[in-house]
Amino acid sequence: MSHKFKVILLILAIIFAFGITAVILSKDSKTWNLEDYKSQELNWRDCYGGYECSSFKVPVDYENVNSHSFNLKVLRHNALDQKNKLGSILVNPGGPGGSATFYAYNAEYILSDQVNRKYDIVGFDPRGINESGEIRCLTNAEEDAFLSADASDGKAASVAELVAISKNFADKCAKSAGSKLRHYSTLEAAKDMEILRILLKEKKLNYLGKSYGTYLGTLYAALFPESVGRIVLDGAVSPNVSTRDQQLAQAIAFDKALNNFIESHESLKLSDIKELLSQAATDPMKGRDGRFANESTVITAIAKNLYDSNQGWNDLSKMLNQAIKKRNPKKIFKAADDYNNRDSNGNYYSNQTDVSIVISCLDWEEPRTIEEMTLDRKEFVKAAPVFGPYLNFAGLPCKFWKAKPQLPGIPLKNIETSPILVVGVTNDPATPYKWAQDLTKVFTNAKLLTLDGDGHTGHNQGNKCIDSVVDSYFLSGKIAQEPLICAKSGT
Repeated sequence: MSHKFKVILLILAIIFAFGITAVILSKDSKTWNLEDYKSQELNWRDCYGGYECSSFKVPVDYENVNSHSFNLKVLRHNALDQKNKLGSILVNPGGPGGSATFYAYNAEYILSDQVNRKYDIVGFDPRGINESGEIRCLTNAEEDAFLSADASDGKAASVAELVAISKNFADKCAKSAGSKLRHYSTLEAAKDMEILRILLKEKKLNYLGKSYGTYLGTLYAALFPESVGRIVLDGAVSPNVSTRDQQLAQAIAFDKALNNFIESHESLKLSDIKELLSQAATDPMKGRDGRFANESTVITAIAKNLYDSNQGWNDLSKMLNQAIKKRNPKKIFKAADDYNNRDSNGNYYSNQTDVSIVISCLDWEEPRTIEEMTLDRKEFVKAAPVFGPYLNFAGLPCKFWKAKPQLPGIPLKNIETSPILVVGVTNDPATPYKWAQDLTKVFTNAKLLTLDGDGHTGHNQGNKCIDSVVDSYFLSGKIAQEPLICAKSGT
């Protein structure tokens, strides 16, 4: 199956933004209650040549439901065999902040022909993302500065600079969001997903969540266990791990992925990569547009390519050889800009950087003080010499957040649902395999499907073994009882 995604043209995006805003309420009430939100009708319209688009409203605050709402965009790719359709599958690509409408737009690439024949593939952009009440905190120039900030050396001056820019980010987000600042959480997105299930007239929610999308699926299952249908959670986030331990585990996993990459590329050495990062700190390469490839840019470019052990690793090899041997940062900027959704003109065509932090600060508590974060650097560096110094302060903006986290309020364990399929990759750099094991144990009726290999997420990466189990589950609802382990070869 091809991994190339189709791109939505700008003119169509404009149509999507302004041409499908109508929703029909079953009641004409000045102040909406929760039943009003649940009794909307989706007004589907043709869009993008072969798709359908609509929108629906959700309350800003589920604890104080009124007419203050987000308008969430939805896109549907209709099942090819409508006569024998099994229902709808909601999809989410992760992030947080990835566009699920864009993901569903690529239905023919993200799910097999067999699944596309039997299911409508539906994506909605959660609150704050894309055209669903998009929140942007920084200008393009401010985003450049924020993403370039770096305190990996642990020096007091560097930490102070990072603290200042993190505080500025939190202040700008508070100003941009206003009274909605506390209401971009995954907890609320899960409740929004239940409203969409009702509006789609589906008895059960079928769902494919990748990476962060697994946390959205987990919270949905915890809140609405009776509504769970066939759910696949691929690239699992462990819901009961602290922010600090998340960052440390990711640093270790990225270091492991980098070492695995180096083992398969004899021309590159870890010492060369460390030297590249050291030079980026003291004598960064200059790009054609005048930017400098500092440490933050280089580590982002490396991480981006470690997500994909096929094309990504090939690109990483070319990028490192170009940078190390020729001191040419062209491919470094290309990879980092792709990861950060920055175009060649310096415009950020997506708000994912901003909204991912907004969501994360509402989803997880960061109880550590700045002093404790600084002291943790020693452990991070020892456990993950390359990535540890950069992930140690990843949660710093949340220390200055002007809204309390929206935590589930219910224990995320022993969740009783119909069978759920969790997919984990043994050398996943972004969501360590242990998290998949942990998530499987959160449910009383979940099965772990393991890919013994590299890269982020296992489904739709060209592995026939993994894809066949996922297809069988979606098409039949059944999961084999024996251990499900797939080799990198696809067997």
